[in-house]
Amino acid sequence: MRNRLIVSSLLAVTVALTACGSGSEKPDAPAPAVSIEDVHWNDAALGDLRAAIDRRAAHGLDNLNFAIDGRPGNADGDRALTESALRYASALARGASDPKKLYDVYSVPRPDPNLLPGLARALKDGDLKSWLDGLAPRAEGYQRLSKTYMSLRGKRDAATPAIAQNSEPLKPGETDKRVAQIARQLVASDYLDAGQAQGKRYSPAMVKAVQRMQADYGIKPDGVIGKDALEILNLSDADKAREIAVAMERMRWLERDPPETRIDVNVAAGRLTYWRDGKMVDTRKVVVGEPENQTPQLGSPIYRLVANPTWTVPRSIQSKEIAGKGSAYLRRNNMAWKDGWIVQQPGPKNSLGLVKFDMKNEHQIYLHDTPAKQLFQEVQRQRSHGCVRVEDALGFAEMLAKDQGVLDEWHRARATGKETFVPLPREIPVRLLYDTVLFGDDGEPVIRSDPYGRNESVATALGFDAGTSHPLRASGGDVGP
Repeated sequence: MRNRLIVSSLLAVTVALTACGSGSEKPDAPAPAVSIEDVHWNDAALGDLRAAIDRRAAHGLDNLNFAIDGRPGNADGDRALTESALRYASALARGASDPKKLYDVYSVPRPDPNLLPGLARALKDGDLKSWLDGLAPRAEGYQRLSKTYMSLRGKRDAATPAIAQNSEPLKPGETDKRVAQIARQLVASDYLDAGQAQGKRYSPAMVKAVQRMQADYGIKPDGVIGKDALEILNLSDADKAREIAVAMERMRWLERDPPETRIDVNVAAGRLTYWRDGKMVDTRKVVVGEPENQTPQLGSPIYRLVANPTWTVPRSIQSKEIAGKGSAYLRRNNMAWKDGWIVQQPGPKNSLGLVKFDMKNEHQIYLHDTPAKQLFQEVQRQRSHGCVRVEDALGFAEMLAKDQGVLDEWHRARATGKETFVPLPREIPVRLLYDTVLFGDDGEPVIRSDPYGRNESVATALGFDAGTSHPLRASGGDVGP
């Protein structure tokens, strides 16, 4: 499967860091503390605030009501206006919703700006508009999403599906004017190669793509495009606008200056991106948690490589999937009881493969190799028990070890054939993100599936009506983490 859609809108553009420091040997004096009583308003500033909130659709916030309370001219009015301005400023600077309240687990670093001093300075300088405009992400990807959202929002037929829903299903070999639109969405979803999306005939290549999609979503894989299959492929302009607004909100959740060297994993797309010194140097497929064992949204660093890892089977997997299989199963899979736990010994059949990327978090989530290489050929790669399996993990470990200056130590560790730990001189931050809007070759946003159904809570928080959910079917695959 091609790599045309490999970078999510959260990952596509590096945010330039602002140079800090004046060159003086003495640090700048700390800014004086600002209280809400120090913030004063006038009619011109009130007009600027109203105009800014009136433009909130550019951020996908048009379904939320940012009421303006108060009038300038007295202390109570100024305080009320300041609180109104800070509510809107906070929505731009760190999101209108709190992901820690929407999800059981969310530890990806977020912006935490002190907005009051900036607001006071902007009012004093008469520059409220510029200050507010600078709070949202400045990345090119965000600007593209905003432009697309405004275009979709303005269409009158926003609730009309893009692909007409005829009463008769579309069968293999038939010719239909809807085929081009169906093919386009199959390409966007990574089920079909772009070169195979031609003509009005429902071709064998398209049939195969539809069958893969049907199997992923628990529909009979007969290649017939009926109501269920068409609902998965079909997005109205209103649906698209909703998904793009969610993507912008997720971008606002993220810190504006992430570490220049880091690893970002888009769990929704099953794709890893490695950034070194602010440049994207590697991207590869990953397998992440199935819907019943979702990979959480974490910020957690890799601190060491583990060569030839053992795997201590978690109690949940032990009780649900191994209990009752008997000693022959354990011997066949190189497993044995140790101190009340089932432990799988090192080797190519180990569920962690030949390398583990140890991370610091309380959820026992980490990156690792896998013997189940065939899963990387799946379009929907949500197939694990929650950890992240990396395509060509040995090659990736080699790359990280070289960048960290521990390549010789890594080679020696591998050669032992035993579980051996190689600490990294510098921890590598990892962000496990979730984004369903990617950028195509033409730079335009492309909407992918929402395998965990995580968009719904964000869209609701942004004031959108409930959408149609198409959950991914659990795979029932191997017992690996």
